[in-house]
Amino acid sequence: MAALINVPAKAKRGDIIEIRTLTSHIMETGFRHTVEGALVPRDIITSFTCRYNGTEIFRADLFPAIAANPYLSFFTIAKESGKFEFEWTGDNGYSTTASASITVE
Repeated sequence: MAALINVPAKAKRGDIIEIRTLTSHIMETGFRHTVEGALVPRDIITSFTCRYNGTEIFRADLFPAIAANPYLSFFTIAKESGKFEFEWTGDNGYSTTASASITVE
């Protein structure tokens, strides 16, 4: 699945920066039934993690009430140039990753 990441390309040391992520996923709750009455199996993203130069800075546990194609926004402090790594994991072995770099002056 595709992910859209928005991280500033540059920031000054100590700046508070906003990070925005959007990933494509159907997020099936497991509560719906088919026309025939069979339960549609749950298929959701269950967790999201962001690491900044290898250190976890943000984690979210997601539940069936979250919308399809989940959007997450959070803030951190720009401390040093480096890499943000994003990971989404979920039901049925779902896993996807993305990354973005930042230059801190």
